[in-house]
Amino acid sequence: QVQLVESGGDLVQAGGSLRLSCAASGIIFSINTMGWYRQAPGKQRELVAAISSGDNIDYEDSVKGRFTISREYAKNTVYLQMNSLKPEDTAVYYCNSRMRRTAWAPWSDYWGQGTQVTVSS
Repeated sequence: QVQLVESGGDLVQAGGSLRLSCAASGIIFSINTMGWYRQAPGKQRELVAAISSGDNIDYEDSVKGRFTISREYAKNTVYLQMNSLKPEDTAVYYCNSRMRRTAWAPWSDYWGQGTQVTVSS
């Protein structure tokens, strides 16, 4: 089995900071991309930030300059440092990883259970 376990969500005031963590565990042969998505009430899930195995990074436009994604390869862990938080950042944040469980398995997407981030004005 593969698990993605997130932590770090909390209630914070506007302008504050949070750091989300996500650790992948289980039988894992290779990880390509790790990233963060978010879903606010009544909205579709959207990509926040992603980092590939070659350290190529993508950010959603509204978080550029405020959020930083990083990855610790030895621990199969991805982080999201969120600064200057705004009320519109309020959402459930989901960790995503594209990985192969064996050398002959296809690349598949795995998801964490989500962690709530609430930013008060």
